[in-house]
Amino acid sequence: MSRNYGETWVYESLVGGIPGLGLSRALAVAIQFALFEVGVVALGWYYGLWDAVLAGTVAVAVAAVGSVEMHRLGAINRRLPTPAAHKRLLFGSSIEIVLGVLAFIALVTYLIAWDGTLIGRLFGSDPPIPVVYLTLLILWDLTYRIGTSWWSAVVALWRAVHVDLPPTATARVRRLDAENIAFSLIQLALVPFLLTEPVLLGAVVGHVLAVAIVCSAAIALS
Repeated sequence: MSRNYGETWVYESLVGGIPGLGLSRALAVAIQFALFEVGVVALGWYYGLWDAVLAGTVAVAVAAVGSVEMHRLGAINRRLPTPAAHKRLLFGSSIEIVLGVLAFIALVTYLIAWDGTLIGRLFGSDPPIPVVYLTLLILWDLTYRIGTSWWSAVVALWRAVHVDLPPTATARVRRLDAENIAFSLIQLALVPFLLTEPVLLGAVVGHVLAVAIVCSAAIALS
């Protein structure tokens, strides 16, 4: 299936829509990881924030894996013999952006208004502006991919209930839903940095459990 507007994630549209760039998926993800990681290490070295470099590196790696998974989930879903309503719901609604924005705003609200100890622990009492900027950029990258994982799980359950697929396609969607569970499990790499932040810890673990439960239900019903 062609990758027209409404048949891709917003992330895919941005990567593929830059005139004259024509990056492969692997190269786009590699550039994303390299730019973020260079920023994390360079700012950690310049401001002496080495305690934050490991956390930043893990976050960048999880976001990069998320980019790979978004490409894979998108490509496989486009090849499925599902009705247009399924692909319109998955891609055209852009609900993954809405979920990502809501998660990002909730995270920033927590960091600013609820409990700022995580920022202080990583960056000190007076965090440098470039560090805050890069941190927010990486956090947005993470929350957007978390939103995409959740929306994929919800649409997978809808597909399992409302769409009848041939046996060969059923096997594919089961593998696809299992892969979404695997991606959510990778997000548990963030847990060691959240052990003193019970609200954030509960949010990440709760998200992973929710995706696993919904995708498992989709697998069982397919």
